[in-house]
Amino acid sequence: MTDPRGRRVVALVAARNEADAIGSTVRSLHAVAGVTEVVVVDDASDDATAAEAAAAGARVLRSDRHRGKGGALEGALSRLRAADVWLLADGDLGTSATAIGAVLRPVLGDEADLAIGVLPSQGGGLGVVKWLSGFAIARSCGFRSRAPLSGQRAITGLTLSRVRPLANGFGVEAAMTIDAVRSGARVLEVAADLRHRTTGRDLAGFAHRGRQGLDIFRVVFARMGGRR
Repeated sequence: MTDPRGRRVVALVAARNEADAIGSTVRSLHAVAGVTEVVVVDDASDDATAAEAAAAGARVLRSDRHRGKGGALEGALSRLRAADVWLLADGDLGTSATAIGAVLRPVLGDEADLAIGVLPSQGGGLGVVKWLSGFAIARSCGFRSRAPLSGQRAITGLTLSRVRPLANGFGVEAAMTIDAVRSGARVLEVAADLRHRTTGRDLAGFAHRGRQGLDIFRVVFARMGGRR
C-alpha cells in the first residue's frame, strides 16, 4: 500500500535464522499502510530465511558473513537508495507485524522524526539489561525510554543520515536513540501490539542478554566519552 503523498517508505528487516517466521512477517509488512517496499537483510543465516523472505515478496540482501544486527543494517543501508522514511522491524514479528503501522503513523504524520514501538510485556528475562539500557540512555541524552531495546522503529531519512554509521551488534537501538536525541530529533514512543520471540531464563537466554548488555555498554560508554 503506497503513501498518499508519494513518499518512499522502506521496511528494513534484519534477520538471522528466522525461516519459520520471516515469510509471515514480510507479508504482514506489505499490508501496512504507507509501506512501498520490504527489504530483508539476511545476516548469513544457516537456514532458509533468504528463500522464505523472497517467496513472500521481499527484496533480499544477504550478508556473506555474520555481521550482527547493527552491522547487517548498516551494510544494507550502504547498498540501498535513500528513502523518505525507514521502518525497522525484527524478523520474528510474524502476523503481528501489521500492528507496526502504529509506529509508522506519527512519522508519516510529521509528529516525530523517530518513533519507537513499545511492545506489551511478554515475560522472558529479568529486565536487568532493559533497565540498564534505559538508565544509560537517560544519562547520555536525558531521554527516559520505556522501550530502550525495541527494534521496532520508524525514522525519517534525514534523521537516519544523522545517526549513521549505525552502531554494531545489539547496541544499535540504544545508540540510535541517543544520537537522534542529541541531533535535535523529535523522539516519540508509541504503544504497539507487536509480538516476537523472547529469550528464556535458561543458559542460552542469559548468554544472549550478556552479549546484548556488553554491546550496549560499549556504545553508551563511547557516547558518554564524547565519541561515536
